[in-house]
Amino acid sequence: MSEKITPYKDSALSKKQQIAKMFDTISNEYDDLNRVISFGIDIKWRHKVVQIISEKKPTNILDIATGTGDLAINLTKTDASQIIGLDISEGMLDVGRKKILKKQLDNTIEMVVGDSENLPFDDNSFDAITVAFGVRNFENLEIGLAEILRVLKPDGLFVVLETSIPVKFPFKQGYYVYTKALLPLIGRLFSKDKSAYRYLSESASKFPYGQAFNNILKKTGFTNCKAFPQTFGVATIYSATKK
Repeated sequence: MSEKITPYKDSALSKKQQIAKMFDTISNEYDDLNRVISFGIDIKWRHKVVQIISEKKPTNILDIATGTGDLAINLTKTDASQIIGLDISEGMLDVGRKKILKKQLDNTIEMVVGDSENLPFDDNSFDAITVAFGVRNFENLEIGLAEILRVLKPDGLFVVLETSIPVKFPFKQGYYVYTKALLPLIGRLFSKDKSAYRYLSESASKFPYGQAFNNILKKTGFTNCKAFPQTFGVATIYSATKK
């Protein structure tokens, strides 16, 4: 199990309550600041997720931890007739709904508030499920993954995009300098929530990645678990299926 990292170290709130509070606070600045922090490379990673999902030809997709809906919007390129974006932060969802209305995609995408560890859907409901930069925010990773497995259809596809740590020189060293020094500094200078980007950096550095995360997927009951490192290993795309 991954080490429990929370946004507000002295808070009596649960991790999921803290996560909701944090993202509500930074929701209006999140998209612009995220583009700066990732140098825009996250757009390319999401496109690769869409390519993997497209091969499944899904009719319906659940995007968990959808945030402001970037991946849900991109997933319309799969021609799925129904896409549900679920997030614990109403503030992030509100930003996402505005983007969806502007793009006239509200007939395809529905944004709903919900808990990833208690999904409000029946067993075997979705052809494909995605999570982009969200699994490390689960309060209990194993419970969240078990819920995803429950609502995924047999032979359904689960794809995760998450941060990871480069293992080769000099990318590993550069990653630590960026995440330990520059990322928190950017957050302190430009974010309303001074703890948010410290948390995002710290949680990324502690989260299991590569084979370690694949092992957790297998333990949960997923099969065909694969990891595809991106951009020298600073992120990884994982794919898995349900028996």
